[in-house]
Amino acid sequence: MIEISNITKRFGALTAVDDVSFNVGRGEVLGFLGPNGAGKSTTMKMVTGFLAPDHGTIRIGGMDIAANPVEVKRWIGYLPEGAPLYGEMTTRGFLQFVAQIRGFGGAEANRRIDSVVEKISLESVLQMPIDTLSKGFKRRVGLAQAILHDPQILVLDEPTDGLDPNQKHEVRALIRGMSEEKVIVLSTHILEEVDAVCTRATIIANGRLVSDGTPEALLRRSRTHNALKLALAITDPNGVVETLTAVPQVSKAEVTSQSDGILELLLLPSGSASLAGPVSAAAHAHGWHVTEMHVERGRLDDVFRAITTGAGDASDE
Repeated sequence: MIEISNITKRFGALTAVDDVSFNVGRGEVLGFLGPNGAGKSTTMKMVTGFLAPDHGTIRIGGMDIAANPVEVKRWIGYLPEGAPLYGEMTTRGFLQFVAQIRGFGGAEANRRIDSVVEKISLESVLQMPIDTLSKGFKRRVGLAQAILHDPQILVLDEPTDGLDPNQKHEVRALIRGMSEEKVIVLSTHILEEVDAVCTRATIIANGRLVSDGTPEALLRRSRTHNALKLALAITDPNGVVETLTAVPQVSKAEVTSQSDGILELLLLPSGSASLAGPVSAAAHAHGWHVTEMHVERGRLDDVFRAITTGAGDASDE
């Protein structure tokens, strides 16, 4: 549905996007990640036809966006960075305007407006001028206009920016519910959002694509993937680290906290080894009382930082 081939965009001496290529198919939710200034928003503007690439091609549903700009934009719902809106309009007036320019009128326009208002919980601000709304409500109005025409492709730039935790949960549920029948590309700085809604995660840094895979694949690159968090109620911690490091499946044991008779450790695995069984056996053999034990999935923030800064905290497997 989205085919991006070798796109480059420069602004004077700055290369904002540098030879980027990727495809997105129906049913995928692609998380588009990167530090500030990495080129995320510029890429999204090119995908939606608001900017033309200096080099490369973008095809939407098989159509070249440069050759068929109006037809392609009928397929796309777009929530831009900052959710630019007409502040003097009321929420309902703005949505009526959007319905009209999308080609809907009368009962059909009202049906679509009522549907998005219910989905995004905008009932309380329908008659309020947009300028008077909170940042969170403005974001929700922006999302409502993006989905009003039931597009095949959704491009969402920071869709939960400014929302409270309950609103974020609702928007993520809405995205998951729409994902089976649509192509969804969303940029976000919230890494938990990638784990919550995305089927793929693409990372861009300094204008170049540096990683593309599933969230699970990214987690496997974390040094804490399959690590074991362990807490022991123990009066004498001497020798505990040495004993645990001697377990063949443990590559390293790190003390993370020690207070009030509780010793907390992080045990890193050797390769893909499972630690729970061998560590439980070692604790039982030494008479240690285990108060907590759980397996870590990995930490996306560690992987993101390693990939985008070259900090060396993620493996290349």
